[in-house]
Amino acid sequence: MQSYTELESGYNGGMTTWIQKNITLTAVPRGFHLITHEIETAVPELTQYAIGLAHIFIQHSSASLTINENADPTVRRDFESHFNVMVPEDAPYYIHTYEGPDDMPAHIKASLLGSSVTVPIRDGRFHLGVWQGIYLCEHRSRPRPRHLVITLHGQLYE
Repeated sequence: MQSYTELESGYNGGMTTWIQKNITLTAVPRGFHLITHEIETAVPELTQYAIGLAHIFIQHSSASLTINENADPTVRRDFESHFNVMVPEDAPYYIHTYEGPDDMPAHIKASLLGSSVTVPIRDGRFHLGVWQGIYLCEHRSRPRPRHLVITLHGQLYE
C-alpha cells in the first residue's frame, strides 16, 4: 500500500480553512446541464486553495448533481433519454402525483443520481479529469431556480 504525504503532493504548510457559500442557479429546461464554470465563477475563493475538497450539495429533492463527460453534448441528451425510459412518467403504481406526472419520477431520478458531489481542489481549480464536468440534472418539466451549498475545505496558499 502506497501512502502519500503532504510533502509528496507538493504542499507543505499553508493554513487550513473552510468556506461555505449558497448560490442560486437560474432555471434551466429539463435535462442534464454543465454547471462547472458557473460554480467556479460563483466561488472565486477557490483560487486561494493549494489543495482541498469542494463539496457541492443541491437543496432540492427533484433535481440532482453528478459528474460526467463535459465535451460531447450528445452524452447529456442520452442521459436524459435513458433516465426517461428507466423511470417513466405516469407509471400506474405511483401514488405521489400531486404536482403532476413528472413529480414522482423526478424524486426517483434525484435519488438515483444523488444530491451532492465532492471534487478535489488542486492549484486553485477543480481537479477534474480532462473530460469531466459537474452536471445539474433537472428532472422537472417546469424549470425553477435551483439552490446549491458549496463548501470548500483545504490548505490555502501561503
